[in-house]
Amino acid sequence: MDTFLDKISEAGINFRRGVKAYMHNSQADFERYMDEIRTLEHEADELRKDIETQLYAQTLVPESRGDILALMETSDDVIDRATYTLVELSVEHPFVPDEFKEGFIELARTSVKAAEEMVLAMRAFMRDPLNVRNYLHKVYHWEKESDLLSESLKRSIFASEDLRLSQKIHLRYFALHIDNVADRAEDVADRLAIYTIKRSI
Repeated sequence: MDTFLDKISEAGINFRRGVKAYMHNSQADFERYMDEIRTLEHEADELRKDIETQLYAQTLVPESRGDILALMETSDDVIDRATYTLVELSVEHPFVPDEFKEGFIELARTSVKAAEEMVLAMRAFMRDPLNVRNYLHKVYHWEKESDLLSESLKRSIFASEDLRLSQKIHLRYFALHIDNVADRAEDVADRLAIYTIKRSI
């Protein structure tokens, strides 16, 4: 589980760096971060399958097995969303005016912060459930912050008089996908909140 969570954490770092590299027109760095996050996604998938097999084959933690598997599947969505977004940036190669680049970089940073706190909450769930709440409120904080940044960025994009409507819609699409990383982290936090209560009863 620790290794699986490490993969999610590393994927977040590569996602943030990948978005930043794209915005700075560092194509070689962007491609490297995209390749690394693809590798991490594959490794996380393999780890998740291996952990699922071990949980059932060795009848480990039967009272929490279903909760752990659901958490892993939902948290895997965080890597999937981050990977998908970098791949789509590579495929569609949207034009981003200089005035919006820092907004996208900050949005990626904030979304990744939500994912990082989610990883810490999951580690606490495995070892020290009483401390899960210390991290959950931070996930919600960064997810809300991500929503606000995304909305502000989209308003600025659509207020621009220099872009065609098609370009505005294209940029909005990527703002939504970057923000979605934080949304997926919030989904995990919601599950963790419920499962933590179940374990305390």
